[in-house]
Amino acid sequence: MAYPRVLSDLIHDLKQIPGVGDRSAERYAFSLLEMKTEIVEDLVEKLSDCRNNLHPCEVCGHITDKDICDICSDSSRNQNIICVLEDYRSVIAFEKAGNYNGVYHVLNGLISPIDDINPEDINLSSLIKRVEELEKPELIIALKSTIEGQTTTLYIQKIFENKKVTLSRLSYGISMGTEIDYLDEITLDRALNDRKKIE
Repeated sequence: MAYPRVLSDLIHDLKQIPGVGDRSAERYAFSLLEMKTEIVEDLVEKLSDCRNNLHPCEVCGHITDKDICDICSDSSRNQNIICVLEDYRSVIAFEKAGNYNGVYHVLNGLISPIDDINPEDINLSSLIKRVEELEKPELIIALKSTIEGQTTTLYIQKIFENKKVTLSRLSYGISMGTEIDYLDEITLDRALNDRKKIE
């Protein structure tokens, strides 16, 4: 079916969103066309605000619109327990589960030599600095069970093997290759509570 060029361009751009295929992109485009002008303008403004104002937290790497995110700024949280995650979506998954009272460190990637992603390409140096400033730190490694996740876990383990750092990982009740942000709250909570010490 031939659409006007501007509509065709919109559908094409919507398909760039992960998980959005031809039909979904068409539905979204038609829905946007049928919305009130002020709603669409507000949506455009909010998207622009997110793109322009969200950036990594100076401490943990989670997304925020401040210098230091609300989680790192929260004095009621246990600063000695750091959950190491691949991306900010995993932080949101943990926060939805609601039972974790430590803080986070977002790597913004995983070591993957085949993709030319090396240790210096991810947010590891600031993690080392954070841990060095703590008295009795525990790192909970909560990375997906893939080659990249395992490689990154082993690298972190190597960094801290001769230091007074407790290393643990999520329970392996989680299916191999599962993305953390796709886990339901109950499964994630059980995996966190059943974490295993890394020897």
